[in-house]
Amino acid sequence: MSKGSRLLALLAVIVLVVAACGDSTDDTTTAAPATTAAPDTTAAPDTTAAPDTTAAPDTTAAPAGLTCDEPVKVGVITDQSGPLAIYGAHMMRGVPIGFEYATGDAGSDGTYMLDNCQIEVLYRDDATDAELSATVARELIEVDGVDILIGTVSSGVTAGLQGLARDNDVILIAAPAAANDITGKDFNENTFRASRNNYQDSIAICENLTTQYDSFVQIAPDYSFGYGGATAFRDACTALGGAFPAEDVFAPADTTDFTSYMETIGDADAEAFLVTWAGGGFVPLLQAAIDLGVLEDKVLAASFVDNVVMPAFFANAIGSTSGILYHYTAPDNEANDFLISKTAEAGTFPDLFDADGMNAAIMVVEALKASGGAADADSLRSALEGLSFDGPKGLIEIRPEDHVAIQDMYIVTLLNVDDPEFKYYEYVETVRPNPPCLLEGDFASRCGDIPASLSGS
Repeated sequence: MSKGSRLLALLAVIVLVVAACGDSTDDTTTAAPATTAAPDTTAAPDTTAAPDTTAAPDTTAAPAGLTCDEPVKVGVITDQSGPLAIYGAHMMRGVPIGFEYATGDAGSDGTYMLDNCQIEVLYRDDATDAELSATVARELIEVDGVDILIGTVSSGVTAGLQGLARDNDVILIAAPAAANDITGKDFNENTFRASRNNYQDSIAICENLTTQYDSFVQIAPDYSFGYGGATAFRDACTALGGAFPAEDVFAPADTTDFTSYMETIGDADAEAFLVTWAGGGFVPLLQAAIDLGVLEDKVLAASFVDNVVMPAFFANAIGSTSGILYHYTAPDNEANDFLISKTAEAGTFPDLFDADGMNAAIMVVEALKASGGAADADSLRSALEGLSFDGPKGLIEIRPEDHVAIQDMYIVTLLNVDDPEFKYYEYVETVRPNPPCLLEGDFASRCGDIPASLSGS
């Protein structure tokens, strides 16, 4: 039974949207944006007013004399037209804002000056299609000569970019994909994170959930993101005193009829159930839970999601408290104020992954400062391992052992889902999860004293 009030309204489904590997048959590449202005997103609802923001902070150039031998080229790969394009739009806003903030240069046609160092940013659409993503990545590396890749939304697609970055000896900054495997079993020395991983979500959420519920059951898609999410939640909640009396349930990512899976969930002797899912499959999953009366016996528990989806998924969860990886009203710092100000100029507000895009760009600039303008992979690896910088989520620390980005997460209480400025939450607290090191094989020794799990299992 629940330790606190059992609220059916605690509709908190672990919809970790960044990691679904959506399939697409689209094999064409869209043109890169011609300007550095953050593109309008068609997914965000109209707003009635821009937020009051502080003036954009004065930024200074890099230390005098910083020079790059030739322009540094950065390729940004994200979903602009596929099933996760709503999240690609966040990256398309956040990345140029990050380069402007970090260089102090508003930029022109994707080009920014960092003192005497020219940074050129090229954007490509992968439509959350692994084959297309690999094609545009090869084009960026082999034709355009990029030194650094940033991307992508899907964790499954990001895995393909990791191999290309390694084989071509360029740096990949993973954002906003969340799967543990990126800096776990698929780790290579050229891949770094700007975004959080499954474990950071899980730790933040389980710290809250285990104060309310004792036992859990979960369902997830049967591929790397789902396995990683389920493993992380089982480990984190167990370490904090929770129990899992039943085996985890895995369903194919393209499932449309969840009846049999929800029957299994309903039969489990658990108070709450966790759902790690992404994309459209969540809707029939939830419908099956309602139709079979699962929600009459168990509470769904979960992190909050992006501004646009919140009204559809969480209208019945008013008053519930949970975690969120970023909401523009939570952090209080100069970089976040700048992000709010720049998105206001475009007539909108920062959303779930705008901060990841901005952080990825700041990370590039700070690495170039640390490398003295050198953009070869060896120099950038040395600069990035152990790098720390301030972004819209506060201090980001790149853990040298496994390249995980240690960062703040937020606990908030849902007040409404209809505020025109997306001011849905009351801030509760900031948490800073420290996930285990998940490296395997020849890389496992890099973990040093960092534990491989939280619960010891």
